[in-house]
Amino acid sequence: MASTDQNPPQHPLRHSPRRPLTVGFDLDMTLVDSRPGIAAAYRALSAETGVPIDVDLVVSRIGPPLETELAHWFPADGVAAAADRYREIYPDHAIAPSTALPGARESVAAVRALGGRAIVVTAKYEPNAKLHLAHLGIEPDTVVGWLWAEAKGEALREHGAQVYVGDHTGDVRGARVAGALSVAVTTGPCDAAELRTAGADVVLEDLTGFPAWLAAFEADRAA
Repeated sequence: MASTDQNPPQHPLRHSPRRPLTVGFDLDMTLVDSRPGIAAAYRALSAETGVPIDVDLVVSRIGPPLETELAHWFPADGVAAAADRYREIYPDHAIAPSTALPGARESVAAVRALGGRAIVVTAKYEPNAKLHLAHLGIEPDTVVGWLWAEAKGEALREHGAQVYVGDHTGDVRGARVAGALSVAVTTGPCDAAELRTAGADVVLEDLTGFPAWLAAFEADRAA
């Protein structure tokens, strides 16, 4: 259900030549509730390394790159090794417990139903992102990993995305860099007020409202 902006706002994209529809999605807490899996992977890393990690705190702020989070728990000279090990153990601990968020499959399908391309642009290690999507039966056209915030904008621009859907203020910044419309969902760590303040064009409670919003956006773009 949409919490605000039921109709697409005026946006510069409408006044430029119409391009084929391409929609980008973030992964963690946008398409996938990866909190159970990430928690399990951090618990395994903590047990293996002997480093105490507040897993509840970790999963409350999912979004930024792995190394940013690990720097809160490991000394600077140990972060790289901890990140490598986390990514190695991730498939065995994090894929099975994670679930698709409400509306995720339907939102990707809605892009396809309109003749568009759905891409995933995420800060997650790309092979692990692909494992999540395959496990959940979500099949985007392209997956691009290891990009955060403004860096996501480069991939979005390269793929010609008109819309980027995410749950974090970093996702809003990425959309801005790409000149894409920012659609934000409040299923992640950032609330509606934070997302609007960051510059989100549209804020939805979750992805269940996205297919209807997208249909209106595409109809307006075609007008």
